Amino acid sequence: MGVPMVDTNELQSLVEEVSARDFGRPFTDQAVFNGRLRTTGGRFFPRDMHLEFNTRMFAAVDQTTRVGIIRHELTHYHLYREHRGFKHGDRDFRIMLQQVSGLRYAPSLTPRTPTATLLYRCTRCGTEYPRRRHINTDRYVCSRCRGRLALVG
Repeated sequence: MGVPMVDTNELQSLVEEVSARDFGRPFTDQAVFNGRLRTTGGRFFPRDMHLEFNTRMFAAVDQTTRVGIIRHELTHYHLYREHRGFKHGDRDFRIMLQQVSGLRYAPSLTPRTPTATLLYRCTRCGTEYPRRRHINTDRYVCSRCRGRLALVG
């Protein structure tokens, strides 16, 4: 894990440096930390043009990931200033994000727990149906042969 980066002045200078180096444009607005963010790496606010970053995420990830998150938010910022598509689904956003090697998604801070899978099998033809939720075997039948389903495991 990286060294925690919790100083707002360091964040501001890092964002300005990444903007000048990777985008060839200055970042003239404010970059701050927001301790209330949970799952997102950062946010861009078009109304006043400032950027917010997740304090916990910046403390938990390495420098390369931090720069990837900053590039993502700066992509929103610079495209908005140029009056181009700055939202996630816009083509301009996806192209510019790929050009600057920004992160498409923020890394998860909590490991995902695997969900339990149930397995139903047709008693007539043997077709298997893996499911996450229980099936009412009195109501539902095999889609291939109309045989009865039985819970295997």
